[in-house]
Amino acid sequence: MKTLQRKFSPIQGIIAALLAGTVVTIAGCGGSDDPVAVDISVLTAAGAGTGTGAGRGPAPVVLGGAGDYVILAESGITNVPTSAITGKIGLSAATGASITGLDDCSEIVGQVVHTVDNTGPVCRTVVPLILTPAIGAKNTAYTDAAGRAPDYTELGAGNIGGRNLGPATYKWSSALLIPTNVTLTGGPNDVWIFQIAQGMTVASGAQIILAGGALPQNVYWQTFSAEFNTTSQIKGTVLSQTSIAMKSGASITGRLFAGTATTLIQNVVTAPL
Repeated sequence: MKTLQRKFSPIQGIIAALLAGTVVTIAGCGGSDDPVAVDISVLTAAGAGTGTGAGRGPAPVVLGGAGDYVILAESGITNVPTSAITGKIGLSAATGASITGLDDCSEIVGQVVHTVDNTGPVCRTVVPLILTPAIGAKNTAYTDAAGRAPDYTELGAGNIGGRNLGPATYKWSSALLIPTNVTLTGGPNDVWIFQIAQGMTVASGAQIILAGGALPQNVYWQTFSAEFNTTSQIKGTVLSQTSIAMKSGASITGRLFAGTATTLIQNVVTAPL
């Protein structure tokens, strides 16, 4: 574990971080042991993890055939109009009839929907031989992300609102709450993996902000379930063991991969480049 938590001045903390290559969190004023919201990791080389490429943080999660999709689910995809979906949608093993609210495909840019049978949206393509390995790749990616050795555990006791996080693998044995904006600062090859044993909740209006050239395709949220409340803005690939629920006006640049169902309510869903 590379986290060092001590009570000392901000200048001392920055010097220590730069010299040691560690992440330093500074205890708050008034004798509190809670660290301040912004982590010094983003001011250093953010040297957590052992990434295999040029980037910092862990190696990317390999999505395989699942990476061709922006939404991939197993039991159902439900939409309340009007959403705007850019990217390919796939559902398996449930039938195409379990894709509801997208019947005429007008809300799907490119109008590509993969199903296992000849039911569902009018733009469907029946490709079970493609969907089966894609679902397998999704599940393999979930297992891969869940199995990475964490650099930091239980950060903020499951509340990371207001923090600025460098590339690394973060793990919580509880739920994760994002009540206010969270910034991920790093370069275009840096990687973040968030391992969440229980549910992930992003509050209404809260945003995941990428800074310093960080890219959404290098951010992975491995979680039991996910709920993105009204007008929240998400970045990254969501690997959910169960459901993903997007509330009215929420948006994501990334991917929604659900072990069960995905629900959309007037959302913008955009595949990363």
